[in-house]
Amino acid sequence: MSLRIYGNRALKTLPGQATRPTSARVREALFNIWKEGIVTCRWLDLCAGSGAMGAEALCRGAALVVGIEQSGRACSLIEENWRQVATPEQAFKLLRGDVVRRLQTLQSQVFDRIYFDPPYASGLYEPVLKAIARDRLLAPGGEMAVEHAPARALPIVPGLEICRQKNYGGTALTFYRVSPAWEVGEGD
Repeated sequence: MSLRIYGNRALKTLPGQATRPTSARVREALFNIWKEGIVTCRWLDLCAGSGAMGAEALCRGAALVVGIEQSGRACSLIEENWRQVATPEQAFKLLRGDVVRRLQTLQSQVFDRIYFDPPYASGLYEPVLKAIARDRLLAPGGEMAVEHAPARALPIVPGLEICRQKNYGGTALTFYRVSPAWEVGEGD
């Protein structure tokens, strides 16, 4: 199975819904919302699945894409897809394993854009959001988009605030940014 991203580039995906790629409609909407912030950004793709979001970020000029994915089969495809679209000036890195544990290895890094698309029924939303806030992985002025079922309410965690929400049929995106008090070092 394949899917197409920016510039009509084809990416490989695993068969079935094991990695549930983000729909073209949601992908296009997200990149339209973030269009001014992609070029030269540092992008973090959590529960990367097919790697389509990271590949799209690379195609649109992200300087760095880091992904975390648990499935070994998916990781092989993601690396192949990212290698196919990255230019020599761009960097990418894929970490295999549990997203909450692997986030700990990124503590010294900061990202301008974070995309988080876990299995909708997982218990990953709160621990991942808490880890991102605690380790200050989201840059001040950056944004994080979290994909989820529209009926699911996402948590508010210290250090992050919801700045917008969008629904696209059976998919919702909730956007977070760093809370202003957190930016100046309060709330530790």
